[in-house]
Amino acid sequence: MNLHQLRFVREAVRQNFNLTEAAKALYTSQPGVSKAIIELEEELGVDIFTRHGKRIRGLTEPGRAVLKSVESIMLEIEGLKQIGREFAAQDSGSFTIATTHTQARYTLPKVVQAFMQKYPKVRLSLLQGNPRQIAEMVQRDQADLAIATESIASVDGLITMPCYQWEHVVVVPPDHPLLKLKALSLEEIGRYPLITYDGAFAGRSKIDHAFTLRQIKPDILLEAIDADVIKTYVELGMGVGIIAGMAFDVERDRNLRAIPAGHLFGMNISRIALKQGAYLRSYIYTFIELLAPTLNRKLIDQVLQGGKDNYEL
Repeated sequence: MNLHQLRFVREAVRQNFNLTEAAKALYTSQPGVSKAIIELEEELGVDIFTRHGKRIRGLTEPGRAVLKSVESIMLEIEGLKQIGREFAAQDSGSFTIATTHTQARYTLPKVVQAFMQKYPKVRLSLLQGNPRQIAEMVQRDQADLAIATESIASVDGLITMPCYQWEHVVVVPPDHPLLKLKALSLEEIGRYPLITYDGAFAGRSKIDHAFTLRQIKPDILLEAIDADVIKTYVELGMGVGIIAGMAFDVERDRNLRAIPAGHLFGMNISRIALKQGAYLRSYIYTFIELLAPTLNRKLIDQVLQGGKDNYEL
């Protein structure tokens, strides 16, 4: 048994059981991958994959158990490599963050700026996607951590920590009738066409849930992943916008007014997601602390070790 065999098994699954694609991903030959997998099966005494002719089609029941062990072993090996790199270079390396547009556009700029001042030798990358996509990036080791508000807390293989709370705001032109109300209500908002986030982003599920509870069917005129797009159409007078509070800036958005709506849609918690068992370089701890001052290295390690993973802000 050797590491090449384990890598081949893992990559075959990642490439949807296509050995040709697995071989390309690992820069080797398809016959070599096939032979190595067969030799591993013979050594273990079980079939890892189901087959149709010479083609593999899926995992057997023992194959699923083998894959789980392979993933654990490969994670430990990557951890050993990371330890070596950590001690070889404390203040340089690469760091990839997967996040949604809202976080990248409105929350992270000042944090990234402060981080880069502390670690100018670190090559930082930002990858954007919807919550499902960014969770997969961490799962597949394409990113070191993910930041989002939505359902990353329930993704298998990831552990999450809350970093900050925020509320939605209703945005309207300066002369809009909603600004004259003493108390904003869902019924009043529902009288106007609404412009808000796509269903996968920025707490949209809470917006929908609030209207459903009051048996109000809002007129969703436009959905977007970008608050700047939402604000643009509100400025044109096409409807009332509902955006994340951090996306509204009094100086930048002078043609609009924001009305806090946390009492209608509830508070949202943005979270940091890490791969279970991940080894973090020292500068990643620093980044997390810059983003969420309530977190520190001791607490982060407790979460990674499974000792405290359900606390809230």
